Amino acid sequence: MPEDRAHAPRTTVVTAGRPPRVPGAPLNTPIELASTYVAGGEVEYGRVGNTSWTAFEDALGALEGGRALAFASGMAAVSTVLDLVAVGDLVVVPQHAYQGSLQRLDDLEARGRLRVRRVDVEDTAAAAEACADAALVWLESPTNPALEVADLPRLIEAAHAAGAWVAVDNTFATPLLQRPLEQRADLVVHSATKLIAGHSDLLMGAVVTRDDELYEALAHARTLAGGVPGAVEAYLALRGMRTLALRVERAGSNAADLVQRMGAHPAVSRVRYPGFGSIVAIELHDGADAADRVVAATRLWIPATSLGGVESTLERRRRYATEAASIDESLIRLSVGIEDVEDLWADLAQALDHAADGGAATR
Repeated sequence: MPEDRAHAPRTTVVTAGRPPRVPGAPLNTPIELASTYVAGGEVEYGRVGNTSWTAFEDALGALEGGRALAFASGMAAVSTVLDLVAVGDLVVVPQHAYQGSLQRLDDLEARGRLRVRRVDVEDTAAAAEACADAALVWLESPTNPALEVADLPRLIEAAHAAGAWVAVDNTFATPLLQRPLEQRADLVVHSATKLIAGHSDLLMGAVVTRDDELYEALAHARTLAGGVPGAVEAYLALRGMRTLALRVERAGSNAADLVQRMGAHPAVSRVRYPGFGSIVAIELHDGADAADRVVAATRLWIPATSLGGVESTLERRRRYATEAASIDESLIRLSVGIEDVEDLWADLAQALDHAADGGAATR
């Protein structure tokens, strides 16, 4: 028999997490609906393990190059990682990041649980210096919603020199575009709700690591806190992940095309795009009102707060009082889907035209 060789990620995402290849075996791990198991086995209670989770974890772990743990939501994954930080220790975090993560950190800091230092991840030298006394450096690249790109190798090196762990939220890039563990990050975090599952039909999160001690600590914390996913959610997340490569490629191609067109539109003052992925942000000349008109005028694009589904969505981020004040009032975050790009542009163009017409008197 020929020796197995390493597969490309586009193959791994289809093949990993399958049942053993034996005659009569199903191609997919069946949904295991059980809370209680016969005593004497590896699992005796449903909060400890489930084969539906394991299949998903095996596949995501193979993609990221580590061992994965599934959680009930992205926030459950985030919170479990933050709970590893000792009382009073410092967490360094981007000034622009997922609001749930920042709000959780603010809450922990307000209760005296830990300290928080926010940094501009594009200022690599200052961000690296800020890691000097940190216990955990939390990174996003690209950031949400500003789409800033961090120099992960340099910041990871600086964090490790200070004795800190590094966690990278890889939700936007996915392991098909970026593998932080290969750049020596200690932990990778996902809101699997978004691009990983990809169909806007479930809540799940995940953490991936190569560090056995961290893995055991996270697994223990998950069991104690009960932040476990449902078997149906895990099954659906894995089924959605099977098409991740196709979705990332198509949505990314659409995004790159739309970026060029949006940048040439007179209503748009700035396009934020890191050069990869399916998330784009635009800012408008005429401010928040113009942005609200754009969102309201679309018919194919769906006004919605989440992202990473097969459908295209958009929203003005500063409509949330908790969004960073340094984010422009007019910034619209767009999650580009897999629809025909001409249809997407036709809808967006007429909405931008509507905003430009409505703001013509003030320009």
